[in-house]
Amino acid sequence: MPVPVPVPAPGPVAAPRPHQAAGLKPGLTPYGAIRAGNDEGSIPAWNGGLTMPPAGFVAGGDHINPYADEKPLFAITSTNMAQYAPRLTTGVQAMLKQYPGFRLDVYPSHRSAAFPQEIYDAATANAASAHVSDDGSAVVGARLTIPFPNPQNGLEAIWNHLLRFRLYQAHFTSYAATPTTGGDYTLIKNETKLLGNYAVGGKSDTGILQSFLLKTLAPPLYSGQLALAIDHVDPANHPREAWVYSPGESRVRRAPEVNFDTPLVQADSLVTDDDLDIYNGSPERYNWQLIGRRDMYVPYNTYEFNSQKHDYSEILKPLFVNPDLMRWELHRVWVVDATLKPGKHHIYPHRTYYFDEDSWEGLLGEDYDRRGEVWRVAQGSPENFYEVPSLTNSANIFYDLQARRYHIRGMRNKDSYLELSGPRMRPSDFTSDALRDAGVR
Repeated sequence: MPVPVPVPAPGPVAAPRPHQAAGLKPGLTPYGAIRAGNDEGSIPAWNGGLTMPPAGFVAGGDHINPYADEKPLFAITSTNMAQYAPRLTTGVQAMLKQYPGFRLDVYPSHRSAAFPQEIYDAATANAASAHVSDDGSAVVGARLTIPFPNPQNGLEAIWNHLLRFRLYQAHFTSYAATPTTGGDYTLIKNETKLLGNYAVGGKSDTGILQSFLLKTLAPPLYSGQLALAIDHVDPANHPREAWVYSPGESRVRRAPEVNFDTPLVQADSLVTDDDLDIYNGSPERYNWQLIGRRDMYVPYNTYEFNSQKHDYSEILKPLFVNPDLMRWELHRVWVVDATLKPGKHHIYPHRTYYFDEDSWEGLLGEDYDRRGEVWRVAQGSPENFYEVPSLTNSANIFYDLQARRYHIRGMRNKDSYLELSGPRMRPSDFTSDALRDAGVR
């Protein structure tokens, strides 16, 4: 079992709302998904997810594709997209219209999402105890994972995404790239240490959500740069803390604001800081509307795309990643709309997200410009991390339709490393002193 992380004692907890008092509704999974499949049978019933890895799997190695023998049922292209439009996100439709070579290879659907039993138990308990604070800036009365298996509004839904279980901890290397319109790119190799503080004993009332320590290994121009980020469970009251270390300066500096629409480092200004993880950080600048559940074609079980047998040159193509490697399935998703509050600033006045009902993982998202047109499209590549288990995105892809370029990060194909069960990380491993020590070494 994971080692609990001590947190301060929570403050007073308000009485649960009426809709929570009965706990989880019948017919739902502990994460609030509908257990049954859809009426036409194209989405199967949830049977607990993929809890046992395929034969031959070795922890830390390739996440073997359990559906490798399957062939696409059909492909969606710019020429036949109208036939499937009700099940295509607005962002995907914009991609199909702009890029004739872009396509969706649709495979049989598998509800492979699975999580540890303690996480499901916590989600069930949270259904009867959690509530959003009066100002919406935090969640009270939840622990370990999603607070609202029965979300009643958009704010509860986005809090589910923000507080969902990902991993207890991870140590891995991965690659990022931002190809030009012609397809040229430079690979940036990063080493990341991650501690899921909230997932290993934390509570939503106070404390740290997760901690990251990132070191750039290549190319030489960036080699040795380090960054530390600490996210809190109440980001409006306790914004992200960040520090950087530059080998040229040999010192640690407190980073400026790395929230909201600050351009993401290493992404050529194609991505904002809160684009990461499809959406991250405080929800305070937007009004959130829960549109509801819909059957949509989304990236899912993308083991082939994330496989170590593929070189990065096979993945990174001009304008978009290689569609031959990406798997799409029909799944139920929660659709959540975000509109900028009056008086608040962000380069995106309107955003829409599509969260997997079985995991609350962000699968797709689109950001709009001030003319109301789709500007950027975010896409995940989820797979089951059998070691835990946990269904979570590996690589994230961010398409800028105006620049006709994209940024991808989190690729763990060739020359990568993953350790999810090493020595237990500690909060003290994620401090400015720890960053300084890592830089000196």
